Amino acid sequence: MNVSVRLKLIIALTTILVVAFISVSFFNYNVSRNSARDEILNSALPLTRDNIYSEMQSGLMRPLFVSSLMANDIFLKDWVRDGETDVVKIMRYLDEIRTKYGFFTSFFVSAKTGDYFYYDGVLKTISPKDRHDVWYYDFVKSGLEYEFDVDTNQAVDDILTVFINHRVEDREGNLLGVAGVGLKMDQVACLLKTFTQKYSKNIFLVDPQGVVQVHADKQLVESLNIKDIQGLKNIADEVLNMNRNSSAMFKYIQDDEPVHLTARFIPEFDWFLIVEQKESAAMRAARDNFIRTLGIGALATLLIIIISILTINHFQGRLENQANTDELTGVANRRSFEKRFDGAMSLYLKTGSPFSVVLLDLDRFKEVNDTCGHNEGDRLLKEISGVINSSIRESDLCARWGGDEFIVLVSGDSSQAVFIAERIRSSVEQASVCKDIISIESAVMNVTVSCGVAQYLSGDTLDSLTLRADKAMYESKELGKNKVVVG
Repeated sequence: MNVSVRLKLIIALTTILVVAFISVSFFNYNVSRNSARDEILNSALPLTRDNIYSEMQSGLMRPLFVSSLMANDIFLKDWVRDGETDVVKIMRYLDEIRTKYGFFTSFFVSAKTGDYFYYDGVLKTISPKDRHDVWYYDFVKSGLEYEFDVDTNQAVDDILTVFINHRVEDREGNLLGVAGVGLKMDQVACLLKTFTQKYSKNIFLVDPQGVVQVHADKQLVESLNIKDIQGLKNIADEVLNMNRNSSAMFKYIQDDEPVHLTARFIPEFDWFLIVEQKESAAMRAARDNFIRTLGIGALATLLIIIISILTINHFQGRLENQANTDELTGVANRRSFEKRFDGAMSLYLKTGSPFSVVLLDLDRFKEVNDTCGHNEGDRLLKEISGVINSSIRESDLCARWGGDEFIVLVSGDSSQAVFIAERIRSSVEQASVCKDIISIESAVMNVTVSCGVAQYLSGDTLDSLTLRADKAMYESKELGKNKVVVG
């Protein structure tokens, strides 16, 4: 096969493999990207949002239950009816509630006196003029049985606290006061931080004005407004004005990167839960898989190409060997000899390096075929070709010329060719296998060769050179066979 044709085949195979693989890889990558995007919008974000919401709701059920127990506790009601005189009793009661259930604080505000009792005594007497006490009057006025209120805890360094307020009434429905417990807002922040780490998403709570109230990064609390966040500020009003009875999905661009956001209103806090995720985070797995696929594909393609090249070379070698080798004897055929002759002639024309040919024919080969059969004749030809090859140099070439004729291209002048021819003739005459073949039928039938030698002369062609060698060979036969004659 022509080298350029082989190269074209390899290039074509490589191109097909590479183009096909890259096309399939990009298709799979796009499918993975779309699947990842759909998962963000329809699964990951909504599930994370609802899980957090449910977790927060579950976390508030326990303090609500305890507040309800306090509001219906006979001890508390009896203590109020008895005139609220024994402050130590209410202190112990509130402290036991706080420590038993692990709350940050517990309290009772008397409707009669306005005193604010907590586990460490009387904090204050509330007043409608004190902005910190407005919650009490608003709650009583609302007529609600209970409410959640986020406010600072004046009893403990104004720490932000989630208060669960519950009405306390007597049997006739008269208001006795408001009892409840409080959770540190840090507990909610820890919950959000846990979800942030677990789901690899940005999670925080904002008030109706957009101010961040709870965030894993405490430095952002009450110091950052979503209306000031790059990209998010473009949809902040839309988020804050969403339907508070349902959740919603949003999208904005930040640093040329899509960010998906979902929000849900939490009525207990009067805040919005916001969960957001950058699209690149979800695409990272698809991108990494794409890169791995490309790497594995490149390696597989390289291996396929190498195997293909080795396979092509192997079969090409076999084809070339079949095309240039005589099938019976294994020596070069006429086609191969002609190529070698053209090369020797080109070298002669360039450098003047002499070369010659030896044309030889088996003596009495027809008798061998007639006497011993064609199988033995073929065996004899194989043996003779082996003897010839062992008698010539590496620079020489033996080829089957046709029938029982062989030709040898000798690097050198006629004297060197005669030397080679004599060595061939002598080796054939002495070959034991040849004698064994002939002795099957007749011990007196000896196998020999007649050789004709001709040196290449300027102006010679293959035909003219072999014609001179052929004449010399027939002359050797006329002289009695088993001889070398120069033509």
